[in-house]
Amino acid sequence: MQDLQTRITTLKRPALLARAARFGVDEYRRDIHLRRILQADPLPRSAEAVMRLLDLEQDAEYRRKSRDGSYSAARHVELLIAIAGEARIMQASRLRLM
Repeated sequence: MQDLQTRITTLKRPALLARAARFGVDEYRRDIHLRRILQADPLPRSAEAVMRLLDLEQDAEYRRKSRDGSYSAARHVELLIAIAGEARIMQASRLRLM
């Protein structure tokens, strides 16, 4: 099984989705956005959150590729933003430990 960082960095998504996520990541607030996405209280640690977000994103990607009528591009972008935001938090916490 790949580690989380590898799973995040190997995500290949259409340029429009990736670009939209990059624009939104600076506004990401885990206490607001992650709580809404995961519907969890208390919020999980970043590593667990990323695993759950990657599973949700994988489902969104499957729906996109299969042209499922329930696919939401906005939801997909929201998931990509949350993954990038949580990855930043994980990286920052690793740097603090050094």
